[in-house]
Amino acid sequence: MSPSRVYEHPATEEIAIPRVLFALSEPLRLSMVRMLAERGELDSIELGPDLPRSTLTHHTGLLRESGVVFVRAEGRKCMIKLRREDLDARFPGLIDTVLSGYQDSAPAKEDA
Repeated sequence: MSPSRVYEHPATEEIAIPRVLFALSEPLRLSMVRMLAERGELDSIELGPDLPRSTLTHHTGLLRESGVVFVRAEGRKCMIKLRREDLDARFPGLIDTVLSGYQDSAPAKEDA
């Protein structure tokens, strides 16, 4: 039996605003963060079921390395959750502000 995958994450005090803002600057990653904020911990596949595995791995890896998400292995699954408490400790209100701005800028859906 092979050992479980272990992911490295920056400590809370090492999370840097330029890296967080860069991670949140890409629409796909921002959409992933919004899903995590709304739904809690998810299997990485749920964040991009139509994406190639390499693309999904790239984007979730960047979010992890920037300190935006926490990733853990659970069997064959790769579980991901938003590091809201850590981000709020470092940059109070940042995630809520970014996500509310993202919601406000999304095109309104018209009733069919």
